[in-house]
Amino acid sequence: MKTSQRLFDRAKEVMPGGVNSPVRAFASVGMTPPFIEKARGNKIYDVEGNEYLDYVGSWGPMILGHADPKVIAAVGKRIEKGLSFGACTELEVELAELICGHLPHVEMIRMVNSGTEAVMSALRLARGYTKKNKIIKFEGCYHGHSDAMLVKAGSGAMTFGDPDSAGVTKGAAEDTLLARYNDLDSVETLMKNNRDDVACVIVEATAANMGVVPAKEGFLQGLRSLCDQYGALLIFDEVITGFRLAFGGAAEYFGVTPDLATYGKIIGGGMPVGAYGGRKEIMKCVSPLGSVYQAGTLSGNPIAMTAGIATLEQLLADPGIYDDINEKGDYLAEGLGRVSGRTVNHIGSLVCMFNTKEPVTDYDSARKSDTEGFRRLFAKLLAAGIYVAPSQYEAMFINRCFTREELDFTIETYGRILEEIK
Repeated sequence: MKTSQRLFDRAKEVMPGGVNSPVRAFASVGMTPPFIEKARGNKIYDVEGNEYLDYVGSWGPMILGHADPKVIAAVGKRIEKGLSFGACTELEVELAELICGHLPHVEMIRMVNSGTEAVMSALRLARGYTKKNKIIKFEGCYHGHSDAMLVKAGSGAMTFGDPDSAGVTKGAAEDTLLARYNDLDSVETLMKNNRDDVACVIVEATAANMGVVPAKEGFLQGLRSLCDQYGALLIFDEVITGFRLAFGGAAEYFGVTPDLATYGKIIGGGMPVGAYGGRKEIMKCVSPLGSVYQAGTLSGNPIAMTAGIATLEQLLADPGIYDDINEKGDYLAEGLGRVSGRTVNHIGSLVCMFNTKEPVTDYDSARKSDTEGFRRLFAKLLAAGIYVAPSQYEAMFINRCFTREELDFTIETYGRILEEIK
């Protein structure tokens, strides 16, 4: 009989840590990861037949629910024509037109294969366009695992960053400057101290990798003003928030226009995909039109494009999906806060309960959470059939398939377990 433990034991012999992405190892919660066999709607099923309410949703893209019938049908029909050509297809054009036609700040877009690749390419483009070297990122914001972004978040807001991974040289990270999230003064200080050499500021418009930490009122608007003042580009990392907070993502939700934005997750309907786009004058610097080189053999894969089109078309056809999932996010956040007495941050359909009673507004305050308490909570939630990310510092994702009864069950279960582990 297949079991998760047996599969994990096999996996550890042939893959580092038994996984293809570190968080899947469940190391931070001291458990063996469940190996998933299938999914439908808002539920996933492991190889032993256990059913879970899924608040991970493949880390965000399953906004319509797993195995959405229209997406599955479109992919099934398309797949018969071939998986990949490494050549131009009409589907690439359709998805690009769909995005550019509905996002005013994206006049031109380039498809890639992951969010990491999208960010890496956007940063190179920002440097090439501005002819400046330095970038500003924020403590606790995650932008993929390219070398320049793997900077230790605790190394101080006013200094050059230190690499946060073996294999990343000091030189690769020395042009990455760290600011404090939700702190405009820290950004302005870096701008002044590097007046002529800041190419861009990159930010998660809602931080979702130190738990959910929304931008304070005026923070994003302030970044826009500072970038204009100092001649830097503003890049929104919308890999998580894109097409989730609204169809136009955080840019639409907050009413702030970035120069460039990076996407992933939802635009591929669950298939591996990424993209970066923005003003035409900037994007025209990308090869083959310009001197900023970026390429990808499988970029614009026809299956990923098909899944993305089938997903975005449904979101466009029924804007009520956003009202629905955002209301569910409000309901879940209020309920979790009520039964836990802890800080619950949320925005739209992104929710996070921090294991602390103090407000969480940045990386330092997020780090005050009781991670050992989270480990105990996580184990009991999983045993009760509630699947959340195995980390205190991740979001819960709501999709349209959740019912009020399932949200009530989740709230009640949280409350009961928190009483048990006091």
